This record gives sequence, C-alpha cells and structure tokens, in this order.
Amino acid sequence: VQLQASGGGLVQSGGSLRLSCMCPRRTCSNNGMGWFRQPPGKEREFVAGISWRGGDTRYADSVKGRFTISRDNAKNTVYLQMDSLKPEDTAVYYCAVGRGASYGDNPGSYNYWGQGTLVTVSS
Repeated sequence: VQLQASGGGLVQSGGSLRLSCMCPRRTCSNNGMGWFRQPPGKEREFVAGISWRGGDTRYADSVKGRFTISRDNAKNTVYLQMDSLKPEDTAVYYCAVGRGASYGDNPGSYNYWGQGTLVTVSS
C-alpha cells in the first residue's frame, strides 16, 4: 500500500507548514489515521490521530494548541497543519493508517505507513 506524504521542508522558528498524506481509498476510507515523527537520533513518536469520520482527534502534549489534524475523505487525504513551529519539531514525519478504527498513540495499532517527509525548523 502506497501512502504519499508531502509538504515537508525548511521553515524558521515560529513559521507554519501543512503536511498532506494521500492513501488509496480502500485502504483508509473507514480507518483511523495518524501522524508520527522521528527526530534525529530518537525514537518514533506519536503526533496526532483522527477518527475515520474526522469527528475525534488526539494530540501529543508537545503539539497541542499548535498542530491540527484533519481529513478529507472525498480526497482520501489527511492533513497536519503545523503552526508556531519550534526547532524541536524537526523530524521526519510519517502518516499511518490505523488498524480499523484505531487512531491512538501506539505505533502497533497502525498497519500502513508512508515514506516520511522531512521537516526542519531553524532557530
């Protein structure tokens, strides 16, 4: 299954970026979705998750109030709007498709992953 994540890049501290992830309709239309990230030299960590209808969302404490996850099921796309970016947000960001309705913080509850997109925040 091919997930296409895009939107990463270099941004100054305080700036914004919007990540997108498109997935095959049959893969994610009825599934929870999530975003994870892996900072340099660190473990992969949960960023945000969204229910399959988009009515419920979850966030890591480190991004609450700054990041917003959303989805457009008509376009089979999930988004991550990132505002007030900080240097510690620098990481490779991955989108993932949940097993069924899952959209929590456990990587094991996701069964398809995108290739990752690099976000670099300069100070």
